[in-house]
This record gives sequence, structure tokens and C-alpha cells, in this order.
Amino acid sequence: MDFYIKNATLVNEGETFVASVFLSDGRIARILHTGENFDAGHATLIDARGKYLLPGIIDEHVHFREPGLTQKGDIHTESRSAVAGGVTSFMDMPNTAPQTVTHDLLQQKFDLAAEKSLANYSFYLGATNDNLAEVVKTDPKHVCGVKLFMGSSTGNMLVDKNEVLVRLFRESPCLIAAHCEDEDIIRANTVRCKDLVSKGEVIPDAGIHPFVRTMEACYRSSSKAIDMAEKFGARLHVLHVSTKAELSLFRNDIPLKDKKITAETCPHYLWFDECSYEDKGFAIKCNPAIKASRDRNALLHALRDGLIDTIGTDHAPHLREEKFTGDYFTSKSGFPSIQHAFDIMSELMRNDWLDLPLLVQLMCHNPAVLYQIDRRGFIREGYYADLVLVDLNANKLISDETELSKCGWTPYSGVNVHSTVTHTFVNGNLVYENGIFHEEHHGERLVFDR
Repeated sequence: MDFYIKNATLVNEGETFVASVFLSDGRIARILHTGENFDAGHATLIDARGKYLLPGIIDEHVHFREPGLTQKGDIHTESRSAVAGGVTSFMDMPNTAPQTVTHDLLQQKFDLAAEKSLANYSFYLGATNDNLAEVVKTDPKHVCGVKLFMGSSTGNMLVDKNEVLVRLFRESPCLIAAHCEDEDIIRANTVRCKDLVSKGEVIPDAGIHPFVRTMEACYRSSSKAIDMAEKFGARLHVLHVSTKAELSLFRNDIPLKDKKITAETCPHYLWFDECSYEDKGFAIKCNPAIKASRDRNALLHALRDGLIDTIGTDHAPHLREEKFTGDYFTSKSGFPSIQHAFDIMSELMRNDWLDLPLLVQLMCHNPAVLYQIDRRGFIREGYYADLVLVDLNANKLISDETELSKCGWTPYSGVNVHSTVTHTFVNGNLVYENGIFHEEHHGERLVFDR
């Protein structure tokens, strides 16, 4: 089906202007500026006057929990949550059950997504202490990257043998996406906190999380990863940067396309800080931990300064009983976030931390450039028609009742926002329209120009 989106305000490549866009055969066929005549034939007309048309959001960091953990979420439910939030492409992590550490298991996930995902998709191969033979076989044109856990997190895929890390950074044929936290520091802090709890000097609530997973743990690990990447010429993307200190490790004096070391942060590090634990508790427990207000403010400034290259969600649903039953040492880390990432970021925009063209750059353009994704991430003629219409003058309350992730709750419950996604197109197919899903078409596997 063809679509003709009329009189939208396009936000693309640093420009904002009114135009109409014709979608045909899954691609952006024409971009028409005001006053141009065009016969759209039998195309379905969408009047977008007063709305903003953006490239589809590319989320390079999600945990959709399939296979093996589908009580929390699965590719179908979480991709529905994604397109409702304007995300048209995602890249999923390997800490599932079984862990995605062989190419046979990786292909099984691609096969599942072809049957179930409403959004476009790719999957990381997970690195371990003993699967380097699998890593070196990775095809960089058809796999988004290799995921490296330099600190343990959900799934316990820690790579802690130095000789393995050296070979990984020297031999990986594609991008390494790294979770950077120093395990020795975390273990020592955990032992210390358990001792203080046993003595009754500390209450094991969520507020101790940034004292276990500290700034020092992040900085030491990120420094080590960057040193190795520089030494061996590896392509490194440091995920979920959460501290002011780490920002000194990154550059903003060269174009993104020429960078070999890049950084991502997430909406929750920009929205919450240490004071939020009192209200939100275990709902915002995640790895790395949400830290101090000075870290939050530094990360916000880094968006404008070009030290942070992408915004990923680290969408990671858990069941309520896994999060809210027990104490600090038993509560799982992670939470759902993909549905409301744009909402939260647009609220920061309203508070003058960034503007809409910069937000589009961080969430749409930069992931496409950084991962070298084939013909996505921009509104250009001939590109895949991955597009999102948003109303920035809406008014809605985020709540657990409106959360679409299978887990059924959100740490953003109670936040009032002023944006809403009204339409999401994936490969020219209208998959989401004012709260209604059209599931006749599935997303496609991402391809990379490497």
C-alpha cells in the first residue's frame, strides 16, 4: 500500500521544514516541499498538519528476553512496545536462555524475529571467555556487533580473562558493544555492604546501588576497554555511560563517521538521579547504577557537546515479583523503557536541554551512521520508509496501565508528558496508528554497509 503524508513538519539532518512525503514499495519515493504539485494516485492520504515527521528511531540496545525468558517479554510483545514508542529498528542483546554465543543460536533468534517482530531487527553475538572461534566468524554485514560484558549483569556473561580480552579486541571483525563496570570493585563493595547490613548499619534498599556499582567501577572498566581498543584498532561502542568521569574518555573533535570509539547513554540516566531512589526504589535499579545529580547534569551537557553519540534505551523488562519482592541483594536490575524513551527525551527538550533536531540526530541519524545501517535513519528519497509522526502538543500520563511491555509496569509511571507517537511506519507499512496496531507485516533484518 502507498501512503501520502501531507503537510508534515519534517525534522531531518538539522533542518525543520513543512513538506509532504510519498511512500511507495516500502521506500520514501518523493519528498515534496510546499507548493509542489503531485498526483499520489490511490495512495492512502494522511493529513499531518501540525505534527512532526521524524525518521524512525533506532534503538541499538534492548533486551527482549527471547528465547528462554519470555515470562518477562518476548520479541512480539516488546516490538509492539517499540513501535508504539516510535522505534522502527532495534538491536537485541545476547543474555537470554540459552545465551546467544554461537552462530546457530544467533540464527534461531533471527528466525524468531522474522516471524514475530513488528520492527526491524538485528542481534548481537555474545562474547564469553571461551567462544572466540565464534566471534571471529561474525559477518559484519549481517550482524550488528559483538556484546562484551566487562562487568557481570543479568545473565552472568562476564569476560574477565585478560588474554581473551586482548584477542577479542585484536580479532573481532565487527563493532564491540561493551558493558563497562569493574568486577573487582563491585564484588568488594558488595561484600562491604553485606557486612554493614548484617551489623544493622545499612538498610538493604535501592539507595545503596550507586555505592555498590560506583563511578570508580565504571571509569576503571571504560578506561581499560578504550585502552585496548586504541591499542588494537578495534571499533568500540561503550554502552550506557552513567558518570561524569567517563566523559573525559571520549572525543568530540572528529565526525562521527570517523570515530572508532563512541558512547551511548540512556534516558533514565538523564531523567533520574540519586534522589529518585527514595520515591522509585527498586523500580529504577539498573546496571550501571543511576548516580548523582552532577553525573546527570554532565551527561545532559555531553549530548549538546557531542561527547555522547547515541541514546539507547537498555529496555530490560522483569516481572514485578523479581523487582519488588525481597531486598537489595535479590531485586533484579533493569526495567522496561522503549515505549516511553522518546516521551522522556522530548520532556527534556521542553526543559531546554536539547532541541528536536539534536534529539533526532542522537536517536535516529547517529545510530544509522555509527552502525553503518543500509538506507535507514534519515528521511531521504530511496531510503526505507521507516518514519514516525509525533504530536508534541499532546498531554498524557504515563502509567502501569498503559505500559505495553509484557511485564506490565514502568518506572516512569506518574510522569506527565506532552508528546505522543500517532503513526509509525516500518518499511512503508503502517504498523501503529493512534493506539491501534496493524500486524499484517513484519520488520526486516538490518543490513550493514561495512
